[in-house]
Amino acid sequence: MSLRPSHVWAAVLLSCASALSFFDRQVLSVLAPTVTAELGMTNADYGRAVSAFTLAYCVMFAVGGRLIDRVGTRTGLGLSVAFWSLASALHATTHSDAQLAFFRLLLGVGEGACFPGVARGVVESFPERQRALAMGVATTGASALGAVLAPPVIAWLALVAGWRAAFLATGLLGALWTLGWFAGYRAPVTSAARGSADKPEPWSWRRLLRLRPVWGLVITRFLLDPVFYIYMFWIPQYLHQERGASLSEIGRLAWIPFLTLGVSSCVGGAVSDWLVRRGRSLVEARKLVMGAAALLTPVSILALWAPNSMLAVLLLGVLLLAHGFWMTNYMALTADLFPASTVATVVGLAGMAGGLAGFAANLGTGYLVDAMGFAPVFITCGLLYPVGYGVLLLSVLQRA
Repeated sequence: MSLRPSHVWAAVLLSCASALSFFDRQVLSVLAPTVTAELGMTNADYGRAVSAFTLAYCVMFAVGGRLIDRVGTRTGLGLSVAFWSLASALHATTHSDAQLAFFRLLLGVGEGACFPGVARGVVESFPERQRALAMGVATTGASALGAVLAPPVIAWLALVAGWRAAFLATGLLGALWTLGWFAGYRAPVTSAARGSADKPEPWSWRRLLRLRPVWGLVITRFLLDPVFYIYMFWIPQYLHQERGASLSEIGRLAWIPFLTLGVSSCVGGAVSDWLVRRGRSLVEARKLVMGAAALLTPVSILALWAPNSMLAVLLLGVLLLAHGFWMTNYMALTADLFPASTVATVVGLAGMAGGLAGFAANLGTGYLVDAMGFAPVFITCGLLYPVGYGVLLLSVLQRA
């Protein structure tokens, strides 16, 4: 099936939303050494601010996903981006750790509906055989692009105009996207969307929670989302505290792991779609790619003994390389298993579980780093993906 211009435009807008989401949340990560020093914050204080974001994010992941299934992608995602862009701009007024935590909470409220909305938009716009690649580009791939751009751009802005200007700039970008979204997005009508038109009502949470695959998807996100949150919010702090990196050096290095994430997100989706075209079932194709990713993640632990910062970030990038393969196929698997009217709800439930775990993990990471350094954190992160794959094998993938 060929894609019409409306499909391409939808993919561009959805991808930009994902990229903007990660760009905005990365601003504080890049500026953490500068902001925490100016506000007199410890790692524990920073961990609490980051956890405020993840707590709100996880709750709104479920609530936002449900709302998007009710009001539609156009309205739900548009309002979500508008809200979090305002919250991001408000960070520029921060003068205490309590204010910072509050604005992070508001950012999480807005961003929580992003990925349920983007996932639903992909289902509305693309047929099954093209969905894994589209999901990879529009979710993990595009979000990785935002994370790649954030370190050099934000570091440059902060050095030129001050760290508060960086937050104001992200708010402006969000406002521009919102105008383009409401002016240009109309859900394309694909066979997937037409097929879901007969049953427009999303499945109830009660019905979903009775299903074993739902629990497998939820538990997997609970185990693995904390790893990604830690990598997103703590790599600049690791480079500063353990490797002695300055703000400009963080800008030169911290984007590298996220570049591997962006590449693998697109490649992972393409490989999965190729396996489907070669005769593999949808679920079996996802299973093979995710299994390979899980085997790769322990390599990242070697970063702790790397002789220099460049090698350290490259080894940390191995985990995000694997995460791109993993998450693209996880999202595609969710879309494979459930009707379009329910995808955002399932993504939201699983994301809420992952966010709750991420909230606890970021809170604990601050205290753990103050007490023991980063070694136990990165060792745990490197070992969790094989455990998560085992959960999926038992609950979702064994029938492939």
